[in-house]
Amino acid sequence: MSVKYLEANGIRIAYDEFGQPSDPVILLIMGMATQMTAWPLSLCHGLAQRGFRVIRYDNRDVGLSEKMTSAVVPSAARMMLTAALGRPLRVSYKLDDMAHDACGVIDALGLEQVHLAGVSMGGMIAQLVAAKFPDRVRSLASIMSSSGDRKLPRASRKVTRALLKRYVGLVKPSIETTMDFQRLIGSPGFPQGDEELRDKVTAAYERSFYPPGYSRHMAAIMASGSRVSLLKTIRTPSLVVHGRDDLLVPLACGIDTARHIPDARLEIIDGMGHNLPEALMPTLEELLANHASAAGGAPATTTSEGEGPAAANG
Repeated sequence: MSVKYLEANGIRIAYDEFGQPSDPVILLIMGMATQMTAWPLSLCHGLAQRGFRVIRYDNRDVGLSEKMTSAVVPSAARMMLTAALGRPLRVSYKLDDMAHDACGVIDALGLEQVHLAGVSMGGMIAQLVAAKFPDRVRSLASIMSSSGDRKLPRASRKVTRALLKRYVGLVKPSIETTMDFQRLIGSPGFPQGDEELRDKVTAAYERSFYPPGYSRHMAAIMASGSRVSLLKTIRTPSLVVHGRDDLLVPLACGIDTARHIPDARLEIIDGMGHNLPEALMPTLEELLANHASAAGGAPATTTSEGEGPAAANG
């Protein structure tokens, strides 16, 4: 799939798309320091075959989109100290700015409304768009994300240790160390083989490697605070998907997100961690397609057995 470019919110954004131009759009927003290619092609093609135009894009500071080279790269020590003291963190941009990027993508493509699906930080961005620009959003799917409430549980201790080691430079980013971290936060019920994992990590490194974007994305999340009050204003049909075995963003975060969005539907997937393995894609495709269809998208379809996603429950 060839990469295209557009200007959104004054920033050059890389994107690609699948499906027919006349079909209802599902806009996919990826998570922190992760490229749009982390949305598996099988999911994109599957949703397109169900009658959706699927668009995914690289957030600012990651992938092939514009890098904020003049922006400050905050130190880990300063961010942790500021957070511990409860003081506001000075950053070059926040999640609100990235939500405006998403709206800029919608505008640049001449779209009136889209179905939004976001993973992790992408879920946070999608939540903000749905709350602040409700006329642009037909449905919302927040996946393995959070409300940002400071009282919610954090990542597990072993994941936190691994993150800190990477952040302060004790572990140098490489294909091997990235594979190790992906195994740590992955889905025990949908395991990835070494070949699948290595192919994904290698392709990401070869496409773009930009550590400053990781730091600025992390800072944007930390500086943006809680979205609880905004979530309560969302009237868009909303789906919250979370893995029971997520060690990076614990299940309580997904439950809390669904609790604050009026009439949100919560789907808890046994065996799902904080990644998008191929084995999970049939379940996720089914959830996203049926949710968007119910909100006025393409006609709903089911699996070959005529059943919904067997691994999901809520």
